[in-house]
Amino acid sequence: MNLIGANFGSTQGALQINPEVQQWFTAVDRDRSGRISATELKSALANGQGRSFSDTACKLMIGMFDKDKRGTIDVEEFQALFNYVNAWLGVFRGFDHDNSGSIQENELSAALTQMGYRFSPEFIKFLIKKSDFNQHESISVDQFIVVCVQIQRFTEAFRQRDSAQTGTISIAFEDFLSVALSCNV
Repeated sequence: MNLIGANFGSTQGALQINPEVQQWFTAVDRDRSGRISATELKSALANGQGRSFSDTACKLMIGMFDKDKRGTIDVEEFQALFNYVNAWLGVFRGFDHDNSGSIQENELSAALTQMGYRFSPEFIKFLIKKSDFNQHESISVDQFIVVCVQIQRFTEAFRQRDSAQTGTISIAFEDFLSVALSCNV
């Protein structure tokens, strides 16, 4: 089952679930627990390259929407997750100029620049190398989501410590470790 690209629309109220989302949720909830795990989510998501989303991406997304920190999401959280995935998918598709299902260095650089980041070409290469386990010199949509979420998390942690907004911080080793461990997937 490929949920990427499904049109989930918007909800009329905070608690009203889109019927299409409910249908997908029921199909993905294989153990009929009323909650979806990262493993169940992985079985439902395709990254546009004929493979499932990575374990890392699925765990990251479940963790972002799991309000009660049980390691699973209910149908409301699932609906929020899919609105989120579809938003990222729109960004990704906007930069996947050759419609290959992956984005290369120049496309990733353009996407991050549009998001307000100015990274060196060397750092863009590093991000792709760190994310591209298949050595294709490009990243799929799930890898793109993980990279962007990690950059956002680290940026937020940096900004909290850069009160003068100079672009430079001094950080104690334990604080650095706590930032790294809390921002990492």
